[in-house]
Amino acid sequence: MTAGTDSMKTQLCQILYKIGALKFGTFKLSNGKLSPYYIDLRLVPSFPEAFHRTCEFYVNLIEDKIKVERFQRIAGIPTAGISFASVIAYHLNKSLVYPRSTQRKHGRERRVEGILMPGDRVLLLDDLVTSGNSLLKAASAIRAEGGIVSDAIVLIDREEGGKERLAKDDIELYRLLTAKEAASRLHSIRAITTMEFQTILKQRKD
Repeated sequence: MTAGTDSMKTQLCQILYKIGALKFGTFKLSNGKLSPYYIDLRLVPSFPEAFHRTCEFYVNLIEDKIKVERFQRIAGIPTAGISFASVIAYHLNKSLVYPRSTQRKHGRERRVEGILMPGDRVLLLDDLVTSGNSLLKAASAIRAEGGIVSDAIVLIDREEGGKERLAKDDIELYRLLTAKEAASRLHSIRAITTMEFQTILKQRKD
């Protein structure tokens, strides 16, 4: 881990704390499961400075770990991933596409919005990953229209099996921060209590 990556991890944790993106309670996740905590990265675009820094984290991670030559298009995963993907695609001069939750029944009846040609390599981009369902559905839609998907990037991996499920579908997941790392850093600056720290750790799937 480079000093730059370490700094980005610390800054992201500070952003989570500052904008109140981490909540504890009982929350239903997109995969239908209940969770004792929730990370709401949809709040980030409402804070211009935090949004700017967060998009820089994505760009730095892509340029350092994935390399921009590996893909032609960026697919923002609805809905949280689209706001980030739009900025990242603009910055990297890449085309933006996004998969629909359901196939259109009118017009072109596409499962993926935007220009996608057979053989195009597509980078999946979302805010975080839990089970990996949203990313896998997006990959399926893109592949059905001829796109090639081998990489995905998120800011936070909740460590609940998503990375492993994606790997089984030949997709490598790149993440800036794991749930354990986030909990450890937030606990060290007393942004969360010891009980909250343990709550996050217990939710992880080792």
